[in-house]
Amino acid sequence: MSKEVIKEIELNQVKIADEFWSKRQTLITDTVIPYQERILDDQVEGVEKSHAFANFRIAAGLEDGEFYGMVFQDSDVAKWLEAVAYSLSIKPNVDLENRADEIIEIIAKAQQPDGYLNTYFTIKEPDKRWTNLHACHELYCAGHMMEAAAAYFKVTGKDQLLSVMERMSGHIEKHFITAQREGIPGHQEIEIGLMKMYHATGKEKFFNLAKHFIDERGNNPDYFLREDQNRGWKHDIMDPRNTKYNQSFAPVREQKTAEGHSVRAVYMYTAMADIASVNNDKELYEACKAVWNNIVSKRMYITGGIGSNVEGEAFTIDYDLPNDSAYTETCASIGLIFFAKRMLDIHPSNKYADIMELALYNGVLSGMQLDGKRFFYCNPLEVNPEISGKLFGYKHVLPERPGWYQCACCPPNVARLLTSLGQYIWSESVDTIYSHLYIGGTSKLELATITLASQYPWKGDITYTINSSGTKSEFTLAIRIPSYVKEFKILLNHLEYSERLDIRDGYCYIHQNWGEGDTVQLLFDMPVRRMHTNTLVRNNIGCVALMRGPIVYCFEGNDNGNNIQELHVKRDEKIIIGNYDPELLGGIVPLKMKGIRIYANDGLYFEEDFSKKEEMLTAIPYYAWGNRGLTQMRVWMHED
Repeated sequence: MSKEVIKEIELNQVKIADEFWSKRQTLITDTVIPYQERILDDQVEGVEKSHAFANFRIAAGLEDGEFYGMVFQDSDVAKWLEAVAYSLSIKPNVDLENRADEIIEIIAKAQQPDGYLNTYFTIKEPDKRWTNLHACHELYCAGHMMEAAAAYFKVTGKDQLLSVMERMSGHIEKHFITAQREGIPGHQEIEIGLMKMYHATGKEKFFNLAKHFIDERGNNPDYFLREDQNRGWKHDIMDPRNTKYNQSFAPVREQKTAEGHSVRAVYMYTAMADIASVNNDKELYEACKAVWNNIVSKRMYITGGIGSNVEGEAFTIDYDLPNDSAYTETCASIGLIFFAKRMLDIHPSNKYADIMELALYNGVLSGMQLDGKRFFYCNPLEVNPEISGKLFGYKHVLPERPGWYQCACCPPNVARLLTSLGQYIWSESVDTIYSHLYIGGTSKLELATITLASQYPWKGDITYTINSSGTKSEFTLAIRIPSYVKEFKILLNHLEYSERLDIRDGYCYIHQNWGEGDTVQLLFDMPVRRMHTNTLVRNNIGCVALMRGPIVYCFEGNDNGNNIQELHVKRDEKIIIGNYDPELLGGIVPLKMKGIRIYANDGLYFEEDFSKKEEMLTAIPYYAWGNRGLTQMRVWMHED
């Protein structure tokens, strides 16, 4: 583990001003958050009903009615409130803050006298609290509300929700530790929430409770089975014997492969890495490294998507990465980003930052329509509207984004991630500033105020303008060099940096006595890369995918006609990088190339060769697919 203490940057230190990301953050603040607020209050016609705000009003005694929705419906409100907090940091909005305060007031009224907070059990089954940890998500909902409480407190200084969740934490501690009742979360999340509360307040009790749940997991792999047998009632048909599904098959320090439900897994790994960084738990950190390496080298899609199987929304086995039935939940890519950032803050390395960037530009952005009002739950790498969403085994692979879901975990998750983006760009130690993502803006760090100017991800030209804080002008700027970059230049004050470059774990360390307005420029080419996979990935043998910078490209029927499975990319054909088109799909750089379309003769089977025709093919960024109507899509193309 790194010996230096690397600090996370607070949102109020970073103001993003970036051609690519600013418009996306504006979309979240101005469109997505208000849209999701109306949905949570059942004010949008023609989409799946939420009832989430109403559940809190009913639990608070403010209106009559029945609980409606998933057992974890409260978490949608929590994630929305967290997104609101981050949004207020980006763009203060008195009306939005007042509305959030009103909702927090209702949440406080819904809290029970003993500190318990959960609308499902308060309204529907008050006598069954804490008896179905496997399936009923009480700790999961609490964790998300704790994250919201910490975020709202840090941005606004208001502590009502923080106090509510401190009382809930006390209730949980009394139930599980003071009373020594056995139990672990069915769906990990509270561990992250408690750690966020710890970082926001410095109170050790939150850290200790988070560590308790991590340490308990897997010590008794049959816990959920015994809970099921002793409970006498069921909520759903989850199999308590499937200990890999919920990562309880072994103590977490002994787990070496990523197993089971992918979101639960990466949420747990995030908390593990956070705890390891706080108390220097080397054994826990080694377990994090093991599962990280297993994910990114054997169980992750090229888009940063994870969780390949609809059965359990889960990891399966090494190299099992089907394209047209991929589950790849948006939340899983978000969780992978959380995990990557925690690992990055333990040990700065581009092997973490590159994956964080990959998942951000591809696996997450693809989860939201460009207008901010439709969302993917699953993010497949191949779609055929005649099959996807229709046939058994493919019904989860929707060819178009719906407006909302019965299980709506992903839309507010996207909102809270993109509004908190400033926390992922930098980190800082006592004498080093680390630049992880090339996102433009001005950041007031402890060592310096840095303005970053960039046209990334379309150009490899990044400029840092540095103004030291005045307390310490001699420090190090460590700039990530992506692993895909083969050659690069560093210019210091417009002159090529002549010192021997200090490259460690994919970061270029520049140590200087910095003057006011000093500049560092990073330059690198961004050619199109032809990507192939290990032959153990059975679906991709003989196929190629295209990447440029961090962007994965795909082929849609809109640009390439029907039956894009007939198309082959020529192996030696030059790929033309188009000009940036601000009018196409929100502004993209398309790729064009000559390809081959093969035609079958009549009949299901035949002896003759295929007919072939040369065609000009067009590829667009994967994140932008599905914005021009119902069509086919492929990432992995046959290579001729």
